Amino acid sequence: MMNCERVVFQTVTIKEASLKCKQKQDQLDRKNKEIEDIKQTLRLKQMEEEDHQRRISNTRRTIDDLKAELAKVGDQPDVMPRINAVNVELRTIREERAKVEGEKADLRREKDNLIAEYRMLERKLNDMNNMMNAKEEKLRGRHRDTHFAIQWLRQNRQLFGGNVHEPMMLVINVKDHRFAKFVENHISFHDLRAFVFQRKDDMERFMTEVRDKMNLKVNSISAPVESCSRRPPSRSIEALRRFGFFTYLREMFDAPDEVMSYLCHQYKVHDVPVGNDQTKAMIKTVIEEPYLRVFYTTEERYTLKRSHYSNKISTSNSAVHPSQYLTITVDAEEKRQLEQQMKACELKLQDIEERMKALQTEAASLDRRDNELLAEKKHLSEVKGKKRQLEQKISTKQDSLKQMEQSVIDLQKIEEETKEKIAAVNSQKVSIVIVLSHLRAKLTMEKVYLALETVGLMAEKTKLENDCREGASELKTIDQRKVQLTEQCKGLLKRAKTICRMQPDESLPEDLRNAFSKLPDTLDEIDTLLNEERARAECFTGLSERVVEEYNKREQEIKHLEKELEDRSNALNAYRQNISEAKERWLNPLKQLVEQINGKFSDFFRSMQCAGEVDLHSENEEEYDKYGIRIRVKFHSSTQLHELTAYHQSGGERSVSTMLYLMALQELNRCPFRVVDEINQGMDPVNERRVFDIVVRTACKETTSQYFFITPKLLQNLQYADEMTVLCVHNGGQMLPPNQWDEKAFIKRCLERKARA
Repeated sequence: MMNCERVVFQTVTIKEASLKCKQKQDQLDRKNKEIEDIKQTLRLKQMEEEDHQRRISNTRRTIDDLKAELAKVGDQPDVMPRINAVNVELRTIREERAKVEGEKADLRREKDNLIAEYRMLERKLNDMNNMMNAKEEKLRGRHRDTHFAIQWLRQNRQLFGGNVHEPMMLVINVKDHRFAKFVENHISFHDLRAFVFQRKDDMERFMTEVRDKMNLKVNSISAPVESCSRRPPSRSIEALRRFGFFTYLREMFDAPDEVMSYLCHQYKVHDVPVGNDQTKAMIKTVIEEPYLRVFYTTEERYTLKRSHYSNKISTSNSAVHPSQYLTITVDAEEKRQLEQQMKACELKLQDIEERMKALQTEAASLDRRDNELLAEKKHLSEVKGKKRQLEQKISTKQDSLKQMEQSVIDLQKIEEETKEKIAAVNSQKVSIVIVLSHLRAKLTMEKVYLALETVGLMAEKTKLENDCREGASELKTIDQRKVQLTEQCKGLLKRAKTICRMQPDESLPEDLRNAFSKLPDTLDEIDTLLNEERARAECFTGLSERVVEEYNKREQEIKHLEKELEDRSNALNAYRQNISEAKERWLNPLKQLVEQINGKFSDFFRSMQCAGEVDLHSENEEEYDKYGIRIRVKFHSSTQLHELTAYHQSGGERSVSTMLYLMALQELNRCPFRVVDEINQGMDPVNERRVFDIVVRTACKETTSQYFFITPKLLQNLQYADEMTVLCVHNGGQMLPPNQWDEKAFIKRCLERKARA
């Protein structure tokens, strides 16, 4: 039992010693980390001082450059005489420009009057060309299906790609109502009620809709591909006047080109002469003319056919019936006058357009000269004010240089303080290492003693287990023997009672009881002896050669494991050192970059009376894939800084924050130009105005890339800089061509309209 208690005590001691060793090792690691932090702080100070010295050097070079430029500017002549001359020329140009604008206004008024007159003439002509109500009523009474088709066509003209004309009887206009009978007798009613199409595919689409789908009985024809409306007759009418012919049938009416082309092609109206009573009187002579096929007299139609075999002529004539549909006519002379007046208006309008173009060209030339003079004036003004600007810049840079020189870091003092701190930490490390060495030596000895005790106890345990098994077997035999003896005793007791003439349940006499009492209690004595034997077995301490061999073997294993532990500890320390160096090379420049972004970002928000910051965020420094940029903003004085998410800020606030973050990045990322498209969409007017002002200030710096700011709308009364160029892109079907757009006139009209309002 004592050996067991000693083993337990040693185990507890080893655990306590191990815990103390671990605590001391942790203290040692913390001291190493403290030394690394001190060194890192020194390196950061050194880098900060290098950057500080570099900025001082850059500022000095900038001051030298500005002084050199100031010396050059001081040698330039006075520019005020040239500025006065430019102002005089600008006034002259603007007076001429105002005169041109006055002439253009007069021409526009004249143009408006001519357009009004032209439209009035056009309405009159349209009224004359569309006096078809009586014809249409007659058509509806004669052929209702055709009238229904006309109504459908008027509602669906957009379905057709070419010209589509209503039935011929509605679009033919006879110049003199006396001639209507000739035209109407010459053209069949089947064609008079036919629709005329310029394109065959339009005709097929039309017939599919009205004939197949609407079940209307209508006629349609397709005009010849090549127009025949201007085809000349075979003989001039002058050659036929001797027979009484005074005109050809085509000259008696007007019709659209496609209709006239079809009639010339199908009915030869350009080659059918019309005669008078003289023609009727000379009919025998007339029919002998070989070139006549069809002709009309005052009351009859004649058709001549020549036999291909006998060359004889057969003649047929028929009476000319009165006209029913084409009697409605239009005054051709009045129509001609209207057309001439419209042409005159068109010529006047063309002349005004040419004069407007000439004035526009002159105005553009004046504008170009005006822009050139303004640019020259701006340049001269810049030259004039450049000296003062250079002096101000030099003064500002000198003040900045003085402040930077006063804020120089004392590196020698910081290095001495760093050495003292490291020495103090190393002294603490020495104390910890001494204690740790003692603890490790004590722990090793305790482990050896414990191993020896463990080996001895394991051997003793094995022997006792064997003795216990043998004692248990012997005890079992004894118990069996005890049972037998008990039965024998009971038999003997029964026999004794029988011999003593005692009843089975009668108690022993006093003398027998006294005699038995002197004898030992056999069962108790056996139990006592067994317990004593067991105790002696547990306290057995004998050893064997096998136990010694086991101890030596365990001792070698312990040494091997200790060496392996030391190698792995060294490798682990090397890995930790490599990781720390790599982290330092990567993390420090990254932190500096984020600090620069944060400075710009905070300045932008501060100029808006808000707050914002950018930092490098990670929940665990060792999880490098979890590093990220965190943006926190505050738009209201009553709130705290919140991370930029879709939950804390509105859409406009997120747009503002995103725009300012991109602008903070642009100082670090050099590129030829930048494009921002509709960044102000979703912002409230206050934030939109603030962001626009910041964009203007940032984009107009000398060292900034070219900036393209694209937006469909802007607020009024924004502040614009001279370095900005504003381009207005207009779009729409009613837009003027670029060469007709007059910006100055547009601005002038807007100002006049505002003044009148």
